[in-house]
Amino acid sequence: MREKPWEGYIKPSKMIGNLYFAGTYDASTHIIDTGEGLILIDPGYSESLHMVINNIWELGFKPTDIKYIVISHAHYDHMDATEALVAMSGAKTFIGREDLPLLEGEIYHYPIKTFKPDVLLDDGDVISLGNTKIECVHTPGHTDGTFSFFFDVCEGTEIYRAGMFGGAGTNTMVKNFLEKNNLPPDNRQRFIDSIKRLMREKVDVFVGNHVWNNKTDKKLAELEGSEKNPFINTEEWNTFLKERMSRINSVIKNDE
Repeated sequence: MREKPWEGYIKPSKMIGNLYFAGTYDASTHIIDTGEGLILIDPGYSESLHMVINNIWELGFKPTDIKYIVISHAHYDHMDATEALVAMSGAKTFIGREDLPLLEGEIYHYPIKTFKPDVLLDDGDVISLGNTKIECVHTPGHTDGTFSFFFDVCEGTEIYRAGMFGGAGTNTMVKNFLEKNNLPPDNRQRFIDSIKRLMREKVDVFVGNHVWNNKTDKKLAELEGSEKNPFINTEEWNTFLKERMSRINSVIKNDE
């Protein structure tokens, strides 16, 4: 996390339909307006929560509109602000069952402000609220309990499939990290298997778990004054997954 979190400010904006970006450059936060309350995915760092809250207001909502907080995986850059956000919203929290030990500090430690999840996600679970159903797919590797999310968004009369790879980083699969944290080497194979599984998903709108996954910040800038929505791209999902596969294979090769 940067020393001056406000330097990661990104102007909040609607991405497509009822999907909005409310986060920062360092930690992506997305909200879905379900018509019966907001689903927020990954509240991010505590240090930048003030910007997320302000962004929610800027988008025309308020923190008490948040009904569900969904965590993609148990790393502090995605969930550190959860406890504070629950305190001001009363929202129900969701996280992958296999990531519960990370919250309890049983595997490796991050400087997180931990929270007690309300719902532990299992593969195939569906999170439903208002007009939105999020399909939850267990995609371990980055963490044991990483989940990817898929849901429909509307643009005009068209319905598009949105998808997020919940933990695309290979940094936790470098040999030194695995050994330091007593993690099994087969996390790499689980990551590979997760990518293969995700390649079978049809995705029209790639939602980045970090802004650099799908160039969220650049696309938001392109949206202003453009008739074409840059977030609609049926090729981007598989292109990114292929790049991730190449990256994990490079990690394995470099550690040999």
